[in-house]
Amino acid sequence: MRVTLSEVSKGPNRAALPLTSLEFHTGTVTLARAETERRPTVLGLIASGRMRPDSGTVTLDGRTDFGAIRSRVALVDAPGVCEPAADVTVAEVVAEELMFAGRIGHRRAVGRMLAAFDLADEARSSMADLEPDARIRLLTELAVLRDEVEGLVMCSPDRHGGDPLGWWTVANGLSARGYAVLVIAGDASAHAIASLHPALVVTTSDKAVSIAPSAPGAPPAHPEPTRGPAHAHDHDHDHDGADAR
Repeated sequence: MRVTLSEVSKGPNRAALPLTSLEFHTGTVTLARAETERRPTVLGLIASGRMRPDSGTVTLDGRTDFGAIRSRVALVDAPGVCEPAADVTVAEVVAEELMFAGRIGHRRAVGRMLAAFDLADEARSSMADLEPDARIRLLTELAVLRDEVEGLVMCSPDRHGGDPLGWWTVANGLSARGYAVLVIAGDASAHAIASLHPALVVTTSDKAVSIAPSAPGAPPAHPEPTRGPAHAHDHDHDHDGADAR
């Protein structure tokens, strides 16, 4: 699977998103740098097929098919769109995502899932209190529980704090398992990751949010479930003319 954004933009005078080109595909991680409060979410919505750009094209394997992108690419933890409410418990998030994945979300199933993620003790914790790396790991693993999901867009994982290497390791673990992964983060995190991975090429231009593919290969950060959770109520939001699934 290969998702390509070619000179996409959004908003009057491209204020919501300047001209941006990037690509993410099976077995790799792409790091996109996006600053300001709303640009990461706008880019995430466009890259996951949930929002139509005002200019440019978004293709899946060379074809324009927003419905296919939405069904095959999970949008994870996007601020204001699909992030779990701060006061929702970890167990409630897991139960909801099991349901969306077509599985039974009863208490026993939730308990087994949390135990597999080493989060059994956090069942009653609020999502706002979950440690950053655990949050990202949980939400991405819940996203890939859906059979059709082949790619993930991780939106602003750095906003929760912690070491950027934590969520970067999660992203690389997913790519090593065959997923296409796009991570959208701020400049500080991008520079931190680039300093740890000299082979990572981070570019900047007047016409694009900085992007860069990374070499996959980091081991999974935790036990691998069957292919298939993006949390965060990825209820196929129909933004700005995007077709509902």
